[in-house]
Amino acid sequence: MIGHEPVVLPAFAREVEEGITGIPKTLPSKLFYDATGSELFEQITRLPEYYLTRTELAILRARAGEIVAAVGPNVSVVELGAGTATKTLTLLEALTRRQIRVAFFPVDISPNALAEARDRVTAECSRVSVRPVVADFSEGFSFLRDIGGRKLVLYLGSSIGNFDPGAAVEMLRQVRSQLSAGDALLLGTDLAKIPSILVPAYDDAQGITARFNKNILQRLNRDLEADFDLDSFRHVALWNPIRSRMEIYLESLATQIVRLRLLQLEVRIHAGERIHTENSYKYTMPMVQGMLGEAGFRLERTWFDARKWFALHLARV
Repeated sequence: MIGHEPVVLPAFAREVEEGITGIPKTLPSKLFYDATGSELFEQITRLPEYYLTRTELAILRARAGEIVAAVGPNVSVVELGAGTATKTLTLLEALTRRQIRVAFFPVDISPNALAEARDRVTAECSRVSVRPVVADFSEGFSFLRDIGGRKLVLYLGSSIGNFDPGAAVEMLRQVRSQLSAGDALLLGTDLAKIPSILVPAYDDAQGITARFNKNILQRLNRDLEADFDLDSFRHVALWNPIRSRMEIYLESLATQIVRLRLLQLEVRIHAGERIHTENSYKYTMPMVQGMLGEAGFRLERTWFDARKWFALHLARV
């Protein structure tokens, strides 16, 4: 009798099972960033409605010299959730005017994005040494201890806004625990503003964000042998003023049963029922100060764009 190899489930499988069988249903947003999702997100950052990337980049272009001067000399740069490091070039170039060599450690869950980041930075900044780190933040930040000397940790794009407030503090606290006196954090935060600006940024006219959201179902179809019908879900983006966050959902257009074969699971999803896939918190300055303080950082300085839609905060250990 020929035996069968045991099925090796992806690391996220149980998290998916708990979320898709829960009330309300949820899926972890980290599943967005497979190769297809990473490419779709790069397209999102170039959309006219998605102001976040270009607004943060405008701050970096206008203030990079001030930022690196405030950080101080002889630092290595570690970027959490680096993606393709498009915006980071501006800061790295400013650092090369103050340091002979700059070591850059882009950190991301996506090897494809890191490969693109390495190629871009290497081509455009010859004095920057790029050392990519593939890491899942849910496994901690011990890799920071392996990087010697003074460090500037970047967490840009308002990625911190994807965490609920308690989880955001805990994440920053974990980063803080791996840093030493004199190290610094440069944190990007999107700021609270009117819904007519916020909602289109997460529900664009071309439907790229909808494709990005639905790609999480395509990934489950591939990695867990599920049978989600992407056309039977619609993308929903809502502003929640009470919690100061954008909320992203996939809403079922009909009552349906979905099978996730590798989990040996069948799930009934009712018409109109929503699967919560992501939050994006929008901050006020008191929210930022409280979050950084609870995590053990000291806020030193903040830079805004002209409209005060976005902010970069320099915090010190």
